[in-house]
Amino acid sequence: MAQHLLIVDDEPDMLILLKRSLEPELGCRVDTASSGEAALEKVRSGDYDLVLADIKMPGISGLDLLERVKSERGEEITVMMMTAYGHIEMAVEAMKRGAYDFITKPFDHDALVMRLEKAFERSRLLKENLRLHHECHATEMFQELVGKSAGMQRVYETIRMIAQNDLTVLITGESGTGKDLTARAVHALSNRSKRPFIAVNCPTVPEQILESELFGYKKGAFTHAVRDKKGLFQEAHTGTIFLDEIGDITPTIQTKLLRVLQEKEIKPLGDSRPVRVDVRIIASTNQPLAEKIKSGDFREDFFYRLNVLPVKLPPLRERPEDIPLIANHLLEKHCAELNKPLKRFTP
Repeated sequence: MAQHLLIVDDEPDMLILLKRSLEPELGCRVDTASSGEAALEKVRSGDYDLVLADIKMPGISGLDLLERVKSERGEEITVMMMTAYGHIEMAVEAMKRGAYDFITKPFDHDALVMRLEKAFERSRLLKENLRLHHECHATEMFQELVGKSAGMQRVYETIRMIAQNDLTVLITGESGTGKDLTARAVHALSNRSKRPFIAVNCPTVPEQILESELFGYKKGAFTHAVRDKKGLFQEAHTGTIFLDEIGDITPTIQTKLLRVLQEKEIKPLGDSRPVRVDVRIIASTNQPLAEKIKSGDFREDFFYRLNVLPVKLPPLRERPEDIPLIANHLLEKHCAELNKPLKRFTP
């Protein structure tokens, strides 16, 4: 693909001359703009490798244009300035603000071509560096999980192995270790990936409401049940239901969920007939379930039905080498969301 140059100058004859001479000489595509305002519109809508702009222009000056381009596009576009002999101080100021180079008018054609070739080479190297960064970044990510530590590599391998069957998964780990992202990764790599993924945050729903939310109810089952309502298990039919922080649910709900795991059927409130469901269950907890079993707060038979395919997530303190990756991933994500130039943390 030919490299793309935008020339900005308020002198029409200069634009015509440069376009005619530089396109064949450099083998690039040349666009022109006669003002800083027009140049900004082109930069926002086009894919330019290099901008060559005059410093002294009415309206948006070359320095203003430089600042706008750097603010909106960061290092994606190389900017080179043109200036008359009397404006060398302004050209030096432009270099301080991020211009790659400047050339004085009237300029020697061969010298201009050589400087532009170097500027294009800089742009090419920057884009190659960005491409390699993304390729490297891809090896540091698995679905939406970030990390290249040995502990996370084991997690990724486990997810790959368990995703392709329909057995129940129990994800354990401290708060913030990525249990939700792990559940979504298992679903995304499974044969059910095109089907529903329903997440339920168990501790946030009171027991009485949780039962009706999970299993649904028939009209008249209780005072405000004015119509039949499907439960979340029915909503997740043929897909996956993710029961987040299942260690916090009461023994009553545990008993009802045990029936689902054993029989693959639910019973909506107020209904005498069970309903068959085809759902893969993924559960997670940050609770020490072994201790809760000893204290009688968690059913042992329910635990063994859940813990068919266990996934244990390591806390961040056990994988400090992943901290810079996560920090830069979040910074990159929020720069994109806020439409800001890409930034990096220093070591």
